[in-house]
Amino acid sequence: MKINRHDTTQDQSLRPYSAADEYLLKSFLEIEHKPKEIAIYHDRFGYLTCHLQEFHPTIVLTNKSQQKSIEQNLEKNQLTTPTFCNPLSTFDHKIEWALLKVPKSLALLELFLQQITQNSNKEITVVMAFMTRHFSPKMVSIAEKYFEVVEQSRALKKARLVTLTNKKQVAKPAIIDVIKYNNQTYQQYWGVFSAKHIDYATQYFLENLELKPSDHTILDLASGNGVMAKAISLKLPNAKIHLLDDFYLAVESAKLNVQGENVHHHYNNDLSIFEDNTFDLIVTNPPFHFEYEISIHIPIQLFKACFDCLKPTGCLQIVANKHLNYATHLKRIFPIVEVVDQNDKFIIYRCLKRSELFPN
Repeated sequence: MKINRHDTTQDQSLRPYSAADEYLLKSFLEIEHKPKEIAIYHDRFGYLTCHLQEFHPTIVLTNKSQQKSIEQNLEKNQLTTPTFCNPLSTFDHKIEWALLKVPKSLALLELFLQQITQNSNKEITVVMAFMTRHFSPKMVSIAEKYFEVVEQSRALKKARLVTLTNKKQVAKPAIIDVIKYNNQTYQQYWGVFSAKHIDYATQYFLENLELKPSDHTILDLASGNGVMAKAISLKLPNAKIHLLDDFYLAVESAKLNVQGENVHHHYNNDLSIFEDNTFDLIVTNPPFHFEYEISIHIPIQLFKACFDCLKPTGCLQIVANKHLNYATHLKRIFPIVEVVDQNDKFIIYRCLKRSELFPN
């Protein structure tokens, strides 16, 4: 079975699955009496989904890019699409077995386990997989909150399994964190980036953000919990503001924080839903961490799409860690790239699209 990455990365060292995925699959295939109702968590590119498609699994999705990757790999292997749901869903059946690739965010791991215990029968078994270098004792302590028996396997190809059985009766916890910032209160679901405070790059961006009365249509790209869009809406109440994020829980969090007739939320990983020449302003604190991978490939692809989506007089403003080499790439896309401000850790770019520099 052929499984590909669909993030168009040119880095040949990045594979669409790991030894932890393989170990998880092996553990399931060795079960003598296969469970009827299974769920798969955190299957980024569809390795488990494709190999276990015959068992009609429920696939719990966290990202639009994940869904697109899985669908493309299913189509490539001529397999039918399974049932998709999200981490906040209530299942229409009780699951008996869950296969879970442990995410980097342990808050997201706990949200997964909370959903599993709320939507499973008493005999539920959860098998979690991770690379040994990513192990944290907190994984075990979180699992022990929800299950009586937590057993670790031997390592195989530097991967390890943890099997959870004997579900505990646990009251459904509050799964939303509350953050106070600039006299505003923000809510966000477990697993959304920066749970304890507004991240420092975004704070720095907000302190130096440039807005004009002529900014009528604005996109907050990789919007997270919506703090940027909220700040803009307070300064430009008549502007039409779009928020877009690849992470489902970020979109749902932003819906709690930014509301109004002129506010539009989008769950997507690219800008293909927008027409060219749509926005006066795009602001972004783009992601470059993807689980344990660090890559600027995806932000660069987004910057290229931003150029097309901006009006001829439009502006893209970016905050970034200083060690990321965005300027070199931005200058290949935009005719004008300026540094608005910088400190020891962060830099803010202003990228201008001037149609007169591109004669027909």
